[in-house]
Amino acid sequence: MMTEDKKCAVHRQCYPAEQQVVSEADLDRIAPRTSVVRPPLWRRFTSQIRCSQATARSLLLKYIPVLRWLPRYPIKDWILGDLISGFSVGIIQLPQGLAYSLLAGLPPVFGLYTSFYPVFIYFLLGTSRHISVGTFAVVCVMISSVTESLAPNENFMLDNSTYIDTTARDVMRVELSMALAFLVGLFQIALGVIQFGFVVTYLSDPLISGYTTASAVHVLVSQLKYLFGIRISQKTQPLSLVYTIIKICSKMAETNIGTLVTSIVAIIVLLLMKFLNEKFASKLVIPIPIELIMLIVSTGISYGVGLYNKFGIESVGHIPVGLKVPMLPDFSLLADIVGNAFTIAVVGYAITISLGKVFASKHGYKVDSNQELIAIGFSNLIGSFFQCFAISASVSRSLVQESTGGNSQVASAIASFVIFIIILRAGELFQDLPKAILASVIIVNLKGMFKQFSEVKVLWKSNKVDLITWLVTFAATILFNMDIGLAISVAFSLLTIIFRTQLSNYSILGQVYETNVYRDVARCHQAKEIPKIKIFHSSSTVYYANADQYLESLYRKCGVDVEKLIEKKRKAIKKKEKRELKAMKKAKMENEPSKEVQMKGHDNFAFDRLELGKLDYEIEENKEQDMTGAIIVVPGHVENEEGGENSVLRLLGLEKPHFHSLILDFSSVNFVDTVCVKVLRKIFKNFAEIEVDVYLAGCNATVIKGLEDGNLFNEDITKSQVFPSIHEAVTYLTTYQDHISIHESTGSPDTRL
Repeated sequence: MMTEDKKCAVHRQCYPAEQQVVSEADLDRIAPRTSVVRPPLWRRFTSQIRCSQATARSLLLKYIPVLRWLPRYPIKDWILGDLISGFSVGIIQLPQGLAYSLLAGLPPVFGLYTSFYPVFIYFLLGTSRHISVGTFAVVCVMISSVTESLAPNENFMLDNSTYIDTTARDVMRVELSMALAFLVGLFQIALGVIQFGFVVTYLSDPLISGYTTASAVHVLVSQLKYLFGIRISQKTQPLSLVYTIIKICSKMAETNIGTLVTSIVAIIVLLLMKFLNEKFASKLVIPIPIELIMLIVSTGISYGVGLYNKFGIESVGHIPVGLKVPMLPDFSLLADIVGNAFTIAVVGYAITISLGKVFASKHGYKVDSNQELIAIGFSNLIGSFFQCFAISASVSRSLVQESTGGNSQVASAIASFVIFIIILRAGELFQDLPKAILASVIIVNLKGMFKQFSEVKVLWKSNKVDLITWLVTFAATILFNMDIGLAISVAFSLLTIIFRTQLSNYSILGQVYETNVYRDVARCHQAKEIPKIKIFHSSSTVYYANADQYLESLYRKCGVDVEKLIEKKRKAIKKKEKRELKAMKKAKMENEPSKEVQMKGHDNFAFDRLELGKLDYEIEENKEQDMTGAIIVVPGHVENEEGGENSVLRLLGLEKPHFHSLILDFSSVNFVDTVCVKVLRKIFKNFAEIEVDVYLAGCNATVIKGLEDGNLFNEDITKSQVFPSIHEAVTYLTTYQDHISIHESTGSPDTRL
C-alpha cells in the first residue's frame, strides 16, 4: 500500500512548479474586470425616440420587412417556384378555409375572409419565407370553445319549437370571433413591442406536441356530429369532451345513413389520394388538389341529385359574394374573453414561430421572433375589422408551400389573390356543398398531428421527464378545456425544472491520472481522489430551493458529520475550561501568593490561551499539578503524529478529518442568491471549525458578481480562496504550499463560547 506521503508525491508530479497559478484575487490585480457603464434610462429612452431620416428609415425597414427584401427579390430564380407554390396553397386554402370556419362554429364564408386579409398582412410584415398563415385546426377549436360557450344554441331557440334561429346565432358568434381576433392581435403586438418573444421558450417541444395532439382529439370529436349527421349541443367546461362523446353515443340511433356513407367515402378517397401524393411527390410538379376536386365533385352531386331534399344531408348554405365593409368589433364583449384571447395569442404564436424556425434552420436564414409576434398580431388586429377570426401558421399548407418550390412570401400573396378571386366570383358555387365533406377534410388533415403519438415511444427511451410532460399536457387538455389545459401544462413544465434542480447529482471528483480532467470517482474508476483534498461537485445551480440539500449532500459525501464534530469540540472546550479553572482555583489555594496566576483580563481564560495547540496559561514556571498533586511541566508547543501540524481537535482528543482542504466546484452554477451566499458562509465557518480550508473553483463572472454583492468576501473569506478552475485550485494546494491552514496565517479563531 502506498503511504499518504508517497501519494502526495505522485500527485505533485502532475503539477509542474513552473506553472503559474492565479486566484481571483490575483486576477483582480492582474486583469481587473471593468463594469459596463450603461447610460441612464432617460437618455436611452430619448435616444430611442429621437427622430431622424436614418432612424425613420431603419424603423420602417425593421417593422415592414417587405420593403427590405422585395426590392432585392431575384425574379428569374424564384418567381416560377413562388407561382406554383402560391396557386397550390391557394387551392388548398379554399376547402380548408370553409372547413375550419365550420370548426370555429362560424358560417363557412368567414373562413375565406380569414384566408385572404391576414395572409396578405403577413406577406408585408412577416420574416419567415416559407410558412403559410391562415386558418388552423388547433386555433379554430379554441375559437369554437368561445363561440359555443358564449353563444350556445340554447340561447337562440325559437318560441315553442325545436328550431334554432341560426341567423341570430351566427351574427352573435361572428361578433365574438371579431372581438377575439382583435384582442388576440393586441396581445401579440404588445408582447412583440416589449420584446417578449422569448415567452415561447416556456412552451417546450413535448408540451407543444402533447397540446396539439390533444387538440386534434378535440377537433375530431367536434366533427363527429357532422360525420354522423346528428345534432348535439357542445359544452366547453371541464370534461366537456367526455360529455360530447357520451352524448354522441346516446344519439347514435339518430344517425343519418346518407351523411355517414358520404363521410366514409370522402375520408377513404382523401386518405388514398394523400398517400399517392406523398409516394409520388418527387414526380409531381404540384400535389394533386384532391380537396378542391372533392369539393367540386361533391357540390355538383349534391346540386344535381338533391342530397338535402332526398337524404337529409345538410349542406353549407348561403355563401355571399364580394367583400364585407370593414366594421369595428363589439368592445363590450372584450371583458368576457380576455383569458381566452391571451391563450390563443400564445398558442398561435408558439405554433407560428416553431414552424418558422424549422424552415429557417433548413434553408439557412433567420426568423425574428419579436417581429413575428408583431406580424401575426397585426394580421389578427386588421383582420378583425373585416370579420376574420384569429389565425396562426398551418402545418399542412406550410409543408405544401415549401415542398412545391416556394422561396418567399410572394407565394402567400399569390395564394391570397386566389382566395380573393373566389370570394368575388366563385364563393356562391359551393352553397350545396355537404358539411360532411368539410368535416372529412378536417379529420383527414389531422393525420399529421395524430402521428405525434409516436413521440411517446421516443420519449420513453430518451427522456422520462419530457415523457411525463407530454402525458400530463395531453391528459390535462383532454380532460379540461383548452385554456385550463394549457395553464396546467405550463405550470407542470416549470415545476419539472424546479424538481430537476432539487434532484441534482452530487459527487466527489477525482483526477484522471496525468490529465487536467476531473470526474466522479463513483462512476469513473480511472479518476482517483487527491490525498487530503476533497472536490465536491453539484450538477445544478445552488439557490433557495436546493441550498439545504446541497449542504446535507456535502456533509454526507465528505464522510464527516461536521455539525456533530463541532458540537463535540465545543463540549470538549467547555469540559477542559471547567477542569483548568478548577485547577487554577486549587493552585491559588495551595501555592504561595508569589506564585499566583497572572491573569490577562480575557473573558474566557482557558481558551483564549488555546491557540492552535499552544497550552500556555502563563503560569509561573509553566507548571501544573496532576491528580496526585505532583508538579508536571507543560510544553509551550505540542506536535502531533503527522509531523509538526498543530491541531486543536487532536489536543482535545477528537478525530481530525482525513482531508485538510475542500474545493467546491461551482462550474455548473449560473447564479447565486442570498440563500446560496448564506449557505456558503455556513460552509466556510463550519469547516474552519474542524480545521478544513474551503476553496471555490469555476465561478463565472456572474457568480463572482453575485458573491460580491452578497458580501461573502471579508477578512475571513477572501478571493484568494477562489480559483478559475479546479485544476488551478488543486495545483495551488499540492504544489505551492506545504499545507498551512489559511486560518493559521490570518491569526487564531475566536474560540470563546
